[in-house]
Amino acid sequence: MSLVTFGETMLRFAPESGERIETATELEFRTAGAESNVAIAASNLGVDAVWTSKLPDSPLGRRVTREVRSHGVEPSVVWSEDGRQGAYYVEDGGEPRGTNVIYDRTDAAVRTTTPEEVFGAIDLAAGDACYVSGITPALSAQLEATTSALFERAQEAGATTVFDLNYRSKLWSPAEARESCEPLLEHVDIFVCAARDARTVLDREGSDESICADLAARYAPDVVVLTQGADGAVAIDGDGSIHDQPAFPAETTDPIGTGDAFVGGFLAASLESADVAGALEYGAATAALKRTLDGDLAVVTPAEVSRVIDETTDGIAR
Repeated sequence: MSLVTFGETMLRFAPESGERIETATELEFRTAGAESNVAIAASNLGVDAVWTSKLPDSPLGRRVTREVRSHGVEPSVVWSEDGRQGAYYVEDGGEPRGTNVIYDRTDAAVRTTTPEEVFGAIDLAAGDACYVSGITPALSAQLEATTSALFERAQEAGATTVFDLNYRSKLWSPAEARESCEPLLEHVDIFVCAARDARTVLDREGSDESICADLAARYAPDVVVLTQGADGAVAIDGDGSIHDQPAFPAETTDPIGTGDAFVGGFLAASLESADVAGALEYGAATAALKRTLDGDLAVVTPAEVSRVIDETTDGIAR
């Protein structure tokens, strides 16, 4: 069994913590994107993972594939002579300034990806999981159509479709996101959504547990996972059972990518036949480890995840 993901991966530039972009003389250079982040987390935890996208045939595009491949993920890329490589800038500051993310992705090559290009790049099969985040359909009408076609094709192949709403207010309004994402949910087997997004985008009210049950009844996925930030996550399975998972304590070095790490860990456990409760626990432990790392990527091992779960570490690997 393997994991297939589809979406944009960008270049990430950041000055040192506390510096302003407008005055910095050096920028840290990394790559990151929700779908490749999930694939990398799962790959580091033992899953065969493929990430597909459309990139410019340029040194910047090749930089992206080189890093993705270095983490054990197989890039399956459509190379383009048109469009550019998207980028974003992270300015990390303490309160009250906070952290600011500046996107520079207009006319990125990935925005024009057609279903035929994706189908030519990947080979879905029964037992696979196919993951896309809500960032992808937010980027263009073409990507909205391609995501829908990909999920339909995945279900026809018997693969498990996974969608994380992953709402980004800098990409679209709650109403636009709801109009685009609700039709996609008809073809989703595992639906992941932040509790705040369920309320803001999907207009749900009540406790997190009742929202989980409401989403399961409305869209009929096999599993609904509602992430709760520092409070952990809650999920409902196909039997209607509710599962609560507290967050594991973590000293935060960089929070960006924590949600992707959670999904990568959850899917890694699910693909190894863990039940929903076990997958939630594995995802939460993966997310905690990610918070201790710079950058977007969960460069972690199964042994580290198991150690977090077993609470056997005293902070020193002896």
